[in-house]
Amino acid sequence: MAVALDVESTDEALSLAKELAPWFGVAKVGYELYAAAGPGVVELLRALDMHIFLDLKLHDIPTTVGRGARVLGRLGASYLNFHASGGEAMLRAGVEGFASGASDGGHPPPVGLGVTVLTSDAPDPELLRRRAATAAAAGCGGVVCAASDIAEVRTVFAQALTMVPGIRTEGTGVDDQVRVATPAGAFGLGADVIVVGRSITRVADPPAAAAELVASLPRLG
Repeated sequence: MAVALDVESTDEALSLAKELAPWFGVAKVGYELYAAAGPGVVELLRALDMHIFLDLKLHDIPTTVGRGARVLGRLGASYLNFHASGGEAMLRAGVEGFASGASDGGHPPPVGLGVTVLTSDAPDPELLRRRAATAAAAGCGGVVCAASDIAEVRTVFAQALTMVPGIRTEGTGVDDQVRVATPAGAFGLGADVIVVGRSITRVADPPAAAAELVASLPRLG
């Protein structure tokens, strides 16, 4: 599971990560934390024996994406995502750059992910399949998609690793998300990695909430 460290300081991110590392093997670093803490936060989180998912959704011309992904690969991140709407050439440049950077840095081969349809958008099966197919053709290791999209994704990208955001525990609000799922529901639909944020990080006792979540999952508990 991945914990979304959507906070605005290194200290807050590390405090949460240390509390939640026993239950989460992946730390998600998005725009907010990356802008506040910079690339150095990746090394600090890796020191906690966590894998890093850089949720930066790269989208630009292929050369720019490839060069940026190479720099990010050198940091030792395990996952990096790219907007699949950028097309096959852009995705391929990003995937290859990310892998090259990881190799330069002496890190294990990472996984490039194509972002299909955001969980804040309405479902669009045709667009979803097209973007998942583009990610597969470009050499991505998987996709970012809603839990409800997994079955459609696998019709065109059978071996995709599915990174699933929009996760909410029972009784919590959906905020700006449209297509959400509970942790158990997402795993039941075939999610490989779920990304959990506010339901765990913005409660009074994050470790207790994490322990309760994991205990509720027969697959992981």
